[in-house]
Amino acid sequence: MVRWVAAVAVITLTAGCSLLVGQEPAQRTVTLVAHDSFVVDPRLLAEFEQRSGIHVEVRTSGDAGELANKLVLSKAAPLGDVAYGVDSTFASRTLREGVFAPYRAADADQGPHRYAQDRQNRLTAVDVADVCVNIDTEWFAAHRMPEPATLRDLTEPRYRGLLAVPDPTTSSPGLAFLLGTVAAFGDPGWQQYWRELAANDVKLSSGWEEAYNQDFSAAAEHGPRPIVLSYASSPAAEVGDDGKPRTKALLDTCYRQVEYAGVLAGAKDPQGAGQLVDFLLSREFQRQAPEQMYVYPAVDGVPLPPNWSASAPLPPRPAELPASEVERNRDRWVQQWRTLVRG
Repeated sequence: MVRWVAAVAVITLTAGCSLLVGQEPAQRTVTLVAHDSFVVDPRLLAEFEQRSGIHVEVRTSGDAGELANKLVLSKAAPLGDVAYGVDSTFASRTLREGVFAPYRAADADQGPHRYAQDRQNRLTAVDVADVCVNIDTEWFAAHRMPEPATLRDLTEPRYRGLLAVPDPTTSSPGLAFLLGTVAAFGDPGWQQYWRELAANDVKLSSGWEEAYNQDFSAAAEHGPRPIVLSYASSPAAEVGDDGKPRTKALLDTCYRQVEYAGVLAGAKDPQGAGQLVDFLLSREFQRQAPEQMYVYPAVDGVPLPPNWSASAPLPPRPAELPASEVERNRDRWVQQWRTLVRG
């Protein structure tokens, strides 16, 4: 998953780097393996390190799909102690492969429990990052064209050549969109829907960054397409000088995507790993997550930034599929999609 990064007091932690601000190195090191979009306020992390006596080393490993694959392939020799960023489209695979060890986080019953994947508490929900179709509202106003509102609308001739979507075979949000069409149109009804999208000249890209930054008309590069697959939170990053967002998420197109953390089976320091998972659920971490990673807190009662209620509300009724159904059918659906759309 790729998202925006706030410009103030934020450091993105890249592969193999660690962060320690204004303190002596702690005696214990706990390694956090995360997707590339993991960001944390460095002062907050430094406070946790000082308080716990744990030095946190962060290693990033691609998007959510790449992260899940690497965790599975390395399960005999884990890449670290904790993993963050495996999402609900891939969580069942990591559990089937025995990647994570049981651990019940201190605040798991304060909201994360509603997203539990199994009874062993091997994964703990940290945040929600719903995938939704986004539109460039200024483009539609300038062209005096009605805005689409639903997935079905996107197949109408008036929207031909306007939609950009990441490929579900190479992109986590792209896969979430595919699952959303399965949830909306059933199996095999989703296949006819994709035939209609293809006939309506949907643009496919390798990942979210290309679809959003290169194809989307509201992005900095002003691409040619005013409809793109992104996140419910994306409009919060597109607020103009007038304080109003230039884009809008279509809340009737969303698919629920949850991001998890867990103690890796075979962790060198499982106790320290548990403390780090607890930190990710702390109200301090949860409060800064929206502005740092453009996600919604999983813990109940954590306030969103003030402008999000208008620009990026959490979708009230996103589509979802049971984890067991996704695990049982994901590979088949992806292969059928590849044959249908890519040929």
